[in-house]
Amino acid sequence: MHTELQLDNQVCFRLYTATRLITQAYTPILTALGITYPQYLVLMVLWEKDNQPVNDIAHRLLLETNTVTPLLQRMEKLGIVSRRKGEQDKRQQIVSLTPKGKELEEEAFAQIPSGMGEKLSACPLKFEDYQRLAQELDSIIKTLKK
Repeated sequence: MHTELQLDNQVCFRLYTATRLITQAYTPILTALGITYPQYLVLMVLWEKDNQPVNDIAHRLLLETNTVTPLLQRMEKLGIVSRRKGEQDKRQQIVSLTPKGKELEEEAFAQIPSGMGEKLSACPLKFEDYQRLAQELDSIIKTLKK
């Protein structure tokens, strides 16, 4: 047997499992807010900078626009975002937070950091460890997205 192909030797399996479990840990908090994890990602992009073209949101999330568009349509039905045609380019869709979407930022801030902190409190990693891990993951992402 090739040891390189053993599951325990795969970084990708650990990344996949960690991602799945982290998303699973977010689910009850986000469900209480009435949003999904992908919607939360879009909201974080818009909370950083409102009134963005769909293309910019997709680029920031490293997704294709055809993945983001249905997500935005569902968010629009929920009254979290609104979409309008671009002023200079009518083909462009500009996405904006609604008052409800802006209110969700405060609700998320009140629940998510403390909720996730509580879930991860048994983990021996410190804040600096998470920052270093984020930088290392950014390096992997940057390498693979080329």
